[in-house]
Amino acid sequence: MTVEVLSLVYATMESVQILDQADQISDMILQSDLAEEYRQRLNELKTDRDAQEIVGRFVKTKDIYEDVQRFGKYHPDYKQITRSMREVKRELDLNEKVAAFRRAETELQSLLDEISIQLGTAVSEHVKVPTGNPFFDSLSACGGGCGSGGGCGCKVS
Repeated sequence: MTVEVLSLVYATMESVQILDQADQISDMILQSDLAEEYRQRLNELKTDRDAQEIVGRFVKTKDIYEDVQRFGKYHPDYKQITRSMREVKRELDLNEKVAAFRRAETELQSLLDEISIQLGTAVSEHVKVPTGNPFFDSLSACGGGCGSGGGCGCKVS
C-alpha cells in the first residue's frame, strides 16, 4: 500500500470514529431529562383541546394579519386585525400548556447551543457557531457570521 492509500484509510477510520462519538452524544441528549421533559410537554400540548383550539385560531389570525400587513394602515381592517392578532397572541402566551412547552423547548435549545459552542471552540476559538441565541452568540467569535468583515467588533481571521 502506498502512503496516500494508508492516509486515506486512516482518515476514513478517523471519520467513522468521530461519527460514532457524535452518535453517542446524540443518544445522550435524547436520553436526557431535558429531552424527556420536552417530549412530555409537546405531547401534552398536542393532546390539549383548548391549547390546540387557540393555536388554530392563532394560525388563522396570523395568516390574515400577514395579508393585512402588505397594505399596512391603509387596509380597511388594519386596526381590527391588529387588535385581534394581539389578543389571540396574548391568549396563546398565557395558555399553561403552551408556556410549559416553550420553557421546555428553550431549555433543550440552550443545552444544544452550549454543546455547539463547546464543539466549535474545541476546534478553534475562531469557529463561528450560529446559535440563534444572543447570549451564546456573544460568547463565540462572531456569533455565526455577521458578514460585515469585522465591523461588528468580531475577530476576523
